Amino acid sequence: MNKEIKCKAQGTRIRGQEVILKRIRIFLFLVPCALLLVSCKIYSFKNVSIPKEVKTIRVSYIENKATFVDPQLSPQMTDKLKQKINNQTSLTQVQDDADYDVTGYISAYTVSTAGVSNQQAATNRLTVSVHIIFKNKLNEQKVGTPDFEEDVSRNFDFSASLSITDAEAQLTDRIVSNMTDEIFNRIFSNW
Repeated sequence: MNKEIKCKAQGTRIRGQEVILKRIRIFLFLVPCALLLVSCKIYSFKNVSIPKEVKTIRVSYIENKATFVDPQLSPQMTDKLKQKINNQTSLTQVQDDADYDVTGYISAYTVSTAGVSNQQAATNRLTVSVHIIFKNKLNEQKVGTPDFEEDVSRNFDFSASLSITDAEAQLTDRIVSNMTDEIFNRIFSNW
């Protein structure tokens, strides 16, 4: 009887040690993976940063001053930026006298060849730039994002077999989303 109890106790101890070893192996696998993700900047822990003193924002219509004009781009980009601010911040959007004032215009909308195959264009690139002017009424108090004026640019590749009209039909949503994210991050994130 005592032998049976000893065998069961040893079996339980061995299974317990196996469980501990398995957990250690999992831990040793996950820690380097997490460090790799953070160091490669696949994932970032930075968030929207708005001081409590900042309460209002005004987003003006983003005009299209580019040589080539996609008539849908300005209204969609302006609306998307306002929606993003509304959904991801607690700021109240006002028409005048805001703590943060965002104005801007689409400054470039150009198409160039990005890739060649068999001596013919295979890929075209649409480059979109938005000139952003950001004013912070609380700048003198050194609260929030400082004033800035800069261009935000992105490239969007598409097949050279598509006309610009067909490419715009495919790319407009992505252009609006990406450019809006860039503008939003420049204003609110601690990059």
